[in-house]
Order: sequence, then structure tokens, then C-alpha cells
Amino acid sequence: MKRKDNTLTKVEFEVMNILWNIQDGACAWDVLEHCEEPKPAYTTIATYLKVLYEKGFLDFHKVGGQGKTHRYVPLVTRAEYTRRTMQEVKKNFFGGSLKSMLNYFVKEENLSPDEIKELLELVHNSKLNCKS
Repeated sequence: MKRKDNTLTKVEFEVMNILWNIQDGACAWDVLEHCEEPKPAYTTIATYLKVLYEKGFLDFHKVGGQGKTHRYVPLVTRAEYTRRTMQEVKKNFFGGSLKSMLNYFVKEENLSPDEIKELLELVHNSKLNCKS
């Protein structure tokens, strides 16, 4: 039974990153091969893949001629997950205000004058594109 959970734990995010980087799907052994040292047990990876499937982040199909091997493919892109996560951060921490969120990052990240200039240029160019 699938359950809908929009968030990923740190380890689930790491597994999803591996799958997003591989791009064409992977079996548990492929994911394990891309894990950093010390590598987790195969069963740990298999469990995380099952959980990600149950959460609706992955789908799988059986690989013909390879016994019980499943090839997992992301159902959510990295961009979709990032967008959804940032919307939640904006809503939960900044009352839905993009201005408040940007203000926080400008102050807390101690942006250099060049970085601030670059951000202002992005906003300006975005406004020009909206008028077209």
C-alpha cells in the first residue's frame, strides 16, 4: 500500500540523488555501488528503495532474466522536489512571503556586494521577461 509523504529523510534524499544522477533507473546493487564509504548493507538500500516506493517517489519494474531484480525509476524529478520543498519552507517559516524568505537569506548568508548585484540583475531580467 502506497502512502503519500512529501518529505525525504537525509538518507532517502541521498538515495534519490543517486537515482536522479543515474537518470535511467537502477537496481539496489547500482545504488549501493554509488554510495559513499562506508557503504551500507545491501538490505539497507533495498529497504530505503521500498520505503521510497511506498512514499510515491519511485516506481519499479522487474528486470527480465535476472530473478527478483527490480529496476527503480524516480517518479519525482529533482526540480519538482526542490520546488515543493522550497514552497513548504516559504509557507512554514516565512508565512508564504517570498520577500521575507529572500530577506532572511540576504541577511543570514552575508552576501557580497557582487552576489547582491547578481540577484538584483536576476530580478530585473525576470521582470523584463514577464513584460514580453
